[in-house]
Amino acid sequence: MRMSRLAFCRIVVFCMLPASCLPAAAQTLDVKGLDPTGLDLKGKVELTNSGHHVRDDSKTVVWLTPLSNMPIEAARPQKASEIPKLTQKNKSFQPSLLVIPVGGKVEFPNQDPFFHNVFSLFEGKRFDLGLYESGTTRFVQFDKPGISYIFCNIHAQMSAVIIAVDTPHYAMSDVHGEVVLHEVLPGRYQMHVFHPAVSPEVLRAAEREITVSPGETFLGTISLAESSLEVAHKNKYGRDYDPPDPENPAYARP
Repeated sequence: MRMSRLAFCRIVVFCMLPASCLPAAAQTLDVKGLDPTGLDLKGKVELTNSGHHVRDDSKTVVWLTPLSNMPIEAARPQKASEIPKLTQKNKSFQPSLLVIPVGGKVEFPNQDPFFHNVFSLFEGKRFDLGLYESGTTRFVQFDKPGISYIFCNIHAQMSAVIIAVDTPHYAMSDVHGEVVLHEVLPGRYQMHVFHPAVSPEVLRAAEREITVSPGETFLGTISLAESSLEVAHKNKYGRDYDPPDPENPAYARP
């Protein structure tokens, strides 16, 4: 098979570099050629509450950010058909947890027969969509990584979380606690974990550095204890909500 002069030169330059000059990923790979194949990594999440295992181990998000000088595949442009929805229905957000790549949009359709006012002013993406009526919708672009806590300024019981990540390596656990991250290149990563019912202190303790190498495809078991405390949030003005939900005609469907 003939090889182009450019390809031959690239291989020669690569082979002549000392190991100390190579990225950490290239030093640890059992490489067959210059295009290593990513690995499918599996993990197991175990949630407990008051010392007892819960029946539903879903909604744990795991994502990996590289620690070495590794190329990360850029997220492809988001198609209109791929924009996820955080729907307002029955005075709740459905679903209550979304994970998207940085730069992605989320749609916020109102399917309740009254007004909502979606906002996020505390962490992650800060926005306030204002009052909008049944049958209308809004869009928000999440242009930086972070965890955004989403609320409604009218209905205190409504809450959701959107996580924007700057890596293609992320996944959410299923009801059995199974997590699978696809096409992860060998190298060093920081593993991040999130669950909406777990305290920030426990989540930080679950973070760790991992090394992905051929033949090692199990992330291990991630044990998390749910918090039994519910922290009340303020409205967008920093004040307490009116109890109960306001039945003011101003918020009813016109």
